[in-house]
Amino acid sequence: MYPVTPPHAQGFLDVGDGHEIWWEARGNPDGKPAVVLHGGPGAGCTPGSARPFDPERYRVVLLDQRGCGRSRPLASGDDADLSTNTTAHLVADVERLREHLGIDAWLVLGTSWGATLGLAYAVAHPERVTEVVLGAVTSTTAREVEWITRDMGRLFPEEWDRFVAEVPVAERDGNLAAAYARLLASPDRVVRERAAAAWCRWEDVHVSLVHGFEPWDRYEDPAFRLLFARLVTHYWSHAAFLPDGALLAGVRRLGAVPAVLVHGRQDVSGPLDVAWRLHQAWPGSELVVLEGAGHGGPGFPEALVAATDWCAG
Repeated sequence: MYPVTPPHAQGFLDVGDGHEIWWEARGNPDGKPAVVLHGGPGAGCTPGSARPFDPERYRVVLLDQRGCGRSRPLASGDDADLSTNTTAHLVADVERLREHLGIDAWLVLGTSWGATLGLAYAVAHPERVTEVVLGAVTSTTAREVEWITRDMGRLFPEEWDRFVAEVPVAERDGNLAAAYARLLASPDRVVRERAAAAWCRWEDVHVSLVHGFEPWDRYEDPAFRLLFARLVTHYWSHAAFLPDGALLAGVRRLGAVPAVLVHGRQDVSGPLDVAWRLHQAWPGSELVVLEGAGHGGPGFPEALVAATDWCAG
């Protein structure tokens, strides 16, 4: 990865509905524009988010999506209203930021949830996208959510039993993300905190097959756990607020827009078939399968750097 460079511009952008998103730009102010869409939802961006890009050749824009990071208000607030926090809202925010920065078109990079959001943005605004780079590819369909919240219990039965035990018995056969979302919106602080801790434990479990895995230290912060779990369950319980199969069908609008899809063969959080079917439907895409990787891990940094270097020409 390239070294971290300081931001040369940053600030808040009012995107409406009472939200202000935080953004910053790093690298070369006159370089090739690129935007990075973070995972989660709710993880927020970090200075390291720009490291797949050569700072001499790229103008890299980072942003914290609604409700997380330095954006405000946060989704963890007692009075947080998530009704204006949907994929359509986030896509509109990215487009408003592009206009605010005077960028005609840019490369879009997203990993995990950021891949879903990157796809949604590219499908909605294909004329504003020069290339797409996606890692740990997801499209957050109801089938994918069912896989990650229920079917993976076959791989981690002991951990899944603990995960589902937090849910009321009457709701255990239904949409588990929705059940957790209700717990995380409880007026009882103890209920919220228990649900957030249980959800984040399960998040660590299903990425634990990555080589060199260590539990994510950000989950040690109760405030972050609650924010992260609220946003993830909000989006997952609604299958990203997208019609089933919309992104796979929508990539036809992208035609020959160049794309590099990077995915780990051992990614049990997001099985490879999602990236494979997307690649088949997208003539301009290249699929890079990393044999030793999961939802991240060995080879990911090198593959992302290779993709952005190639896009820079």
